[in-house]
Amino acid sequence: MRVMRRYSPLLELSDFANELLGANSQRNISGFTPAVNTREDEKSYYIEVDLPGVKKEDLNVDFDKNHISISGERKYKNETKEEDYYKSESFFGKFSRSFSLPDSVDADAISAKFEDGVLNITIPKVAPKIAKKIEIE
Repeated sequence: MRVMRRYSPLLELSDFANELLGANSQRNISGFTPAVNTREDEKSYYIEVDLPGVKKEDLNVDFDKNHISISGERKYKNETKEEDYYKSESFFGKFSRSFSLPDSVDADAISAKFEDGVLNITIPKVAPKIAKKIEIE
């Protein structure tokens, strides 16, 4: 039986994108990309990563040559329900996000805190060197 629906260009684009990307139920268990918020003030850069369902021991934060990398895994929950049908819309899998940083960061003072499914990284800035005139003796 074919269901009729009103024509909508946006809905058609959405259907096309889903077909192109192969979006289906298998995609839910194959990829997870956490949402990230970044900001800065006079003293530091801040990275906030939403990681619901991820355990602290499944996270890594690395800094190397002005790049900070955040990686980890949200593991699939093996649940079986015999009596009911259910649909899982949660994404699982490994993830990695990297950010380039300017030379003006204090790599030794970078800190990370994981609480309530949110990873907060603080990257302090180094005070800029002030230009000055050098007296010749």
